[in-house]
Amino acid sequence: MKNILDIAREVIDTEIDSIKGLRGLLTDDFAKVVKIIYNSKGNVVVSGIGKSAIIAQKIVATLNSTGTKAVFMHAADAIHGDLGIIRDDDIVIIISKSGETPEIKFLTPLIKIRSNPLVAIVGNRDSYLARQADYVLDVTVPFEACPNNLAPTSSTTAQLVMGDALAVALLECKGFTAQDFAKFHPGGALGKRLYLRVGDVCVKNPVPSVRPDDIMTNVIIEISAKMLGAAAVMENDTLIGIITDGDLRRMLMKHPNIEKVKAQDIMTRNPKTIEKSDLVVNALSIMQNCKVTQLPVMEDGKYVGMIHIHDIVNEGIL
Repeated sequence: MKNILDIAREVIDTEIDSIKGLRGLLTDDFAKVVKIIYNSKGNVVVSGIGKSAIIAQKIVATLNSTGTKAVFMHAADAIHGDLGIIRDDDIVIIISKSGETPEIKFLTPLIKIRSNPLVAIVGNRDSYLARQADYVLDVTVPFEACPNNLAPTSSTTAQLVMGDALAVALLECKGFTAQDFAKFHPGGALGKRLYLRVGDVCVKNPVPSVRPDDIMTNVIIEISAKMLGAAAVMENDTLIGIITDGDLRRMLMKHPNIEKVKAQDIMTRNPKTIEKSDLVVNALSIMQNCKVTQLPVMEDGKYVGMIHIHDIVNEGIL
């Protein structure tokens, strides 16, 4: 029996070679398809059967998430009523390795009758589907990763990559930005990285602060009570420094007698801050770069709160 890791490496190498081969199969049809989709007022209807239908669903999801309207239509269901999904302005993409399956051969002329532009993502340029299509995106692969050259592996990977290439090309044409992306991905960590702001996170936190001449007892009580591991040092409503748990520990090592130590003696002057309107991901970046775990939050030049790295972790961003 072959070493299992060797088998995995062979599969990966075979699929990498298949994907690289797609570069040489690209023609002007790819650019034409991107242009007609970009200029279309309708949807992109993506269809397939078997494993190709699963790839079609993923391509539809990618298109929708990057600003191109798309819907999935199963090739078998299409000939039993779902053909009504297609509207006059729609572009139809049919995905098939062979281009010769009965359902595809049944569906293709029905699309042609409607005069919708027909795009074939197909692994056989001499197939029925390729001959009938207005545009052909060739995803021919030399071998499946399956040792019997049967199970759809390299071929479905090639289909997926061609779909990704379409989606990204359209994204670039549309000037689709990170802010646009956030509109379609409001949930989860990905969306939060693109829209969640510092003010949204720190609003529930207390606002720890001490005066420059406060004794250590008061500083320790304030930091402990507010439970954010730090306190801002304020003078006449102006932030002049910050004291953290780490500062307190270092102070105890240097000054066993803390009765004479004041907040201003151990504070870090001109601390790093973050604006309330800034993205939380920017606060995280500052914390990581400066190796700190909390940042004073500012609004219009005024100290308004504190954000802790635990707040960011709790939002699932880190």
